[in-house]
Amino acid sequence: MADSWKIVAAVSKDVARAALVEHENALDWPSDWVVTGMEEADHRPDDWTFEVYLDRRPKPRDLKRVAALFADKQPPFTVEALPDTDWVTESQKGVEPIRAGRFHVRTPDHEVDPAMVDFVIPASQAFGTGQHETTAACLAMLDLMKREGVVARDIADIGTGTGLLAFAAMHLWPRARATASDIDAVCAGVVRDNMASNAIPEGGDAGELTMVIADGLDDALLRLRGPYDLFVANILAGPLVDLAPSFANAITPGGNLLLAGLLETQEARVRRAYRALGFRLSRRLINGDWSILWLRKSRVR
Repeated sequence: MADSWKIVAAVSKDVARAALVEHENALDWPSDWVVTGMEEADHRPDDWTFEVYLDRRPKPRDLKRVAALFADKQPPFTVEALPDTDWVTESQKGVEPIRAGRFHVRTPDHEVDPAMVDFVIPASQAFGTGQHETTAACLAMLDLMKREGVVARDIADIGTGTGLLAFAAMHLWPRARATASDIDAVCAGVVRDNMASNAIPEGGDAGELTMVIADGLDDALLRLRGPYDLFVANILAGPLVDLAPSFANAITPGGNLLLAGLLETQEARVRRAYRALGFRLSRRLINGDWSILWLRKSRVR
């Protein structure tokens, strides 16, 4: 007989994230059920797998409880037996700790590495733990920026997700004022929860982080707090190109721009867009199929 079971659904990124938020808000959710959501593959960032792990065969009422997380967008579910499997360990697959530069990013189930800068992100937020190659490489690039003498006083992290890159930048430049944003309203609560877990202060002063929901720079506070001398955007190649003019206007002369979320095959297009606006390549990292670009804005145009 199976020792544990899982309920599985293939869904879009937006549907999975909305269901994860519903789970966090469900006061009567069984404490011994583990819920995860993550990308199926790095090259398909919008295709996600949503899973619920439990230690018995799901009953109809269990499936109904899971379906309620999806409101009117209920996907088809499959139920799989996991014989002789530690179902908590199974739920953590794919979210092993990440080491990038001086940073160690882990779920709460893993131990702190005292030799590194430690951040903890829940397993249900796997999209932000650094497992995605671009996130891990962004951490490494931020570390490189610091080692090469970059000074940051005003930081923006666009498309922040869980807030991880903003947290890392704040560690490297602890006196900077930081602003994180995402187009997805789900991220507001996620970031604030992670701020509390990682002792990140919230506020508008030096050494504090402000979280806003915005499409690009379409937010009055985000624009008001600029221009920024360190600007991070880990999104996708298309939006990086479309938003290039507004991003350029939000960065100080001589400022630093970290771009990610683009495939290596898309790099030339993105670099052309920013070169036309006065940016020059300082460094690049390749991680898997992904390019991570550190660009600097010309002081004179």
